[in-house]
Amino acid sequence: MNFENWISYRYMTASKGRFLAFLNFISIAGVGVGVMALIVVTGVMTGFGNNLREKIIGATPHIVVEKETGITDFAAVQNQLASMSGVVSTSPFVQGNVFLENEGHAVSQIVRGVDPKTEKGVTKISSYLTEGKLSDLNDGGIIIGQELARYFGYSIGDEVILIAPGSGISGRGWRYTAKVVGIFKSGMVDYDMNLSFITLPQAQKIFDFSANRVSGIGVKLADPYKAKEIKKAIFSELGYSYRVKTWIDINSNLFEALFLEKWGLFIILTLMVLVASFNIISTLIVTVTSKIHDIGILLSFGVPRASIRRIFMKQGLFIGGLGTFWGLVSGVAISLILKTYVKVPAEIYSIDHVPVELQLQDILIIISAAMIITYLATLYPAARAAQLQPVDALRYK
Repeated sequence: MNFENWISYRYMTASKGRFLAFLNFISIAGVGVGVMALIVVTGVMTGFGNNLREKIIGATPHIVVEKETGITDFAAVQNQLASMSGVVSTSPFVQGNVFLENEGHAVSQIVRGVDPKTEKGVTKISSYLTEGKLSDLNDGGIIIGQELARYFGYSIGDEVILIAPGSGISGRGWRYTAKVVGIFKSGMVDYDMNLSFITLPQAQKIFDFSANRVSGIGVKLADPYKAKEIKKAIFSELGYSYRVKTWIDINSNLFEALFLEKWGLFIILTLMVLVASFNIISTLIVTVTSKIHDIGILLSFGVPRASIRRIFMKQGLFIGGLGTFWGLVSGVAISLILKTYVKVPAEIYSIDHVPVELQLQDILIIISAAMIITYLATLYPAARAAQLQPVDALRYK
C-alpha cells in the first residue's frame, strides 16, 4: 500500500474524532441506500417487464404477415415462410370485429378464426386454457377469455350471441349463436376481455372469405428477439405488397411506456446517490479543515500537491466504494427476499410472487453511476486541500 492510500485509509478509519467517524458513516450509508434502492427497483421493473413480454409472446404470434385484401392461396405462402431460416411454424387466421350481445347490451369483441392443429404451434393459447381444450372447437363453438366470462357470468356450455356487421363482397351481416367450449387466461386483461377464438372455416363464413383466403398468417420463431431481422427477410421473400408486423411492432406503445418508466425511475433514484454525494463533500471539507496542520507538514516534507489532492480524492472514493459495495450486497439480498418470500395477488398479476430479475448490465450501470458521482464529489475538497500554502497550514495546531 503506497503512502497516499495509507493516509486516505487512516483519515477514514481513525478512531479520534467521533464527529468525523459519524460523517463517514452517514456518507457510506447514504450511497449504500441509494445503490440498494436502484438495484431493487430496476430488478422489479425488469422482472415485471419480462413477465409481460412472455405473456405477449404467448398470446400473439412472433410475426404476423397480412395483406390489405387478405391472403389468397395462403397454403403456398405458408410453405414459403416455413422454408425460411429461423421460422419454426406457421398458422393461418381470419380476424375481425363483432358485437357480443347479452341481455340487450352489446360489447365489441375481436374474433379470431384459427386452425386448432397449427395454432398450438404458434401461440400458447392451448396452455392458457383453464377450461376445455383447443381441439374442442367446432363450427358452433367458441373459446372466450376469463375476464369476459367473469363479466357476463359465462361458463362452459353457455350460449353466446355474436353479431357480425356486413363485410366482404356481399356486404351480408351475420347473427349467430356459439357455444362456449373453452375459457382461457393469458394474464392480460385486454386480451382476456376482448379476444375470442372460433374455427377458421366458421370465421371465413362470417366475414365472407373464400376457403382459400385468410386475413393473415402467424409465424413462430426459434428466437423471438430476432423478429426484426426475419421481418426484413420476409419482405425480401414475399415482397412489399405484404404487411409484416413483429410482436414488438404490435405492442410498441406498451414497450416504450415500460422503457420510459424504468429509466425514469432510474434517473429519479440516481438523485438519491447525488444527494448522498453532498455528504461526501461535507465529510471531505471537514476532514481537510481538521487536517490542515497535517497537510502543512506533508507539504513541507516535499510531498507534491498532486499527492495531497489524490489523498482526499481516494478517501472520497473509499467512502463511495464502501457505500456502493454494501448497497450492492443489500440490494441483491432484498431482491432475493422479494422474489422468494413476498407474495402478490395472483388474480391481478397472474403470478404469485414479485418477479425480480437482476441483469448484469443494469448492475454495472448502477455501480458506474455511483462511482462517477462519488468521483465528482471529491474534486472540490481535494483541490482546496492541494491549494493550501505550507506556511499558512503550519499555523494551525
